[in-house]
Amino acid sequence: MRAGFLVFTVASLMLAGLSATANAESAPPPPPNKRNCQNTVPFNTWLADFKREAIAEGIRPEIIEETIGGMTPDQGTISRDRKQGFFSQTFIEFYFKLATKGREQMGRTYLQRYADIFDRAEKEFGIPGAVITGFWALESDFGAGMGKLPVLHSLVTLAWDCRRGDMFREELKAAMKIVQRGDLTPDQMIGSWAGELGQTQFLPRHYLNLGIDYDGDGRVDLIRSNADVIGSTAKFLSEMGWRRGEPWIEEVRLTKELPWDKADLAIQLPRSQWAAWGVQAVGSKQLPADGLQASLLLPMGRNGPAFLAYQNFHVYTDWNQSLTYAMTAAHLAARMAGAPNLKRESGSVVSLSYEQLKELQSLLKRRGFDVGEIDGKLGAGTRKAVKEMQMKFGLPADSYPTAELLTALRGRS
Repeated sequence: MRAGFLVFTVASLMLAGLSATANAESAPPPPPNKRNCQNTVPFNTWLADFKREAIAEGIRPEIIEETIGGMTPDQGTISRDRKQGFFSQTFIEFYFKLATKGREQMGRTYLQRYADIFDRAEKEFGIPGAVITGFWALESDFGAGMGKLPVLHSLVTLAWDCRRGDMFREELKAAMKIVQRGDLTPDQMIGSWAGELGQTQFLPRHYLNLGIDYDGDGRVDLIRSNADVIGSTAKFLSEMGWRRGEPWIEEVRLTKELPWDKADLAIQLPRSQWAAWGVQAVGSKQLPADGLQASLLLPMGRNGPAFLAYQNFHVYTDWNQSLTYAMTAAHLAARMAGAPNLKRESGSVVSLSYEQLKELQSLLKRRGFDVGEIDGKLGAGTRKAVKEMQMKFGLPADSYPTAELLTALRGRS
């Protein structure tokens, strides 16, 4: 359930604690003692214990041997999982790098080519086809970039490793059950280093429990069957709480000053209120003055692009905790459904550099704010602290750090 980019996945970056953009929300980093933990249990000792556990859960001994027999830990996988890094991209840079016109066009092509399957999935699960193709595009480029690594080797390594062993222990057992069920052979389990499989990058437990045979061949094949990909992704999104017939995101224009502190994913207000504050749909269209709840998102502050995010948008942030990824995937889907593209000039905002963001986090931490690690990433904790200090200093409280705020913090630290 993650985002493909070239031969690696955005999901893998998030699972590793990396940020897809230096100015993006990311999944909470692991505790420092876990990131730097040392493996004290010999692999063979761990493996013997794991095999007993797997057999107790109904996995046959021959399946265990077929899937992980003779394996040893892969240090490259451990290094990837422990590595911390960043990409110094703003939201608009990230958006145009991933939400390309080519992916938009391919999504529309797939919507036409598999129209009957998308229609069936929407009737059954309530998920618009464009939402599925939006994820499909970012996760694997419609199957072109599912990863090239042996997933079982990665999983056995991560299950043994001390950092997130409990999580990956369960994923490894799920992968073995997929083989036992006859969906895939071990050799077919090629994917990302973090264990995701298939064209929309399901973790093995999601594959096992939510994958469905949508082409009727008796197997769940999310690697080669486009019908299975469509049906399984639709089922997954439905299980995540998608509301049938409701919107997910739309780009809007801000025509006047408004209470900037209300621009927050955690704050939902009726569209009638946003309309009263001068928020308009793209093309100078009036928003419907109804009670549909929405949040105003300003990923680059009040001078950058603006969006209304509806309840269904929370499915995107549950799929991937990076707000930048979620907005990119959601708006790409909106484009595939007919919405216009963003304009690059809407992101002509001067953003803080990586080093400036680290300095800002340090200054906020001195004031008692919980911003997490000093990592140069604009996560939820940093945004919340920025908003509070903007309000204290009498600055527009749009939760986006600026040079003006950094100067104010320096002068009053």
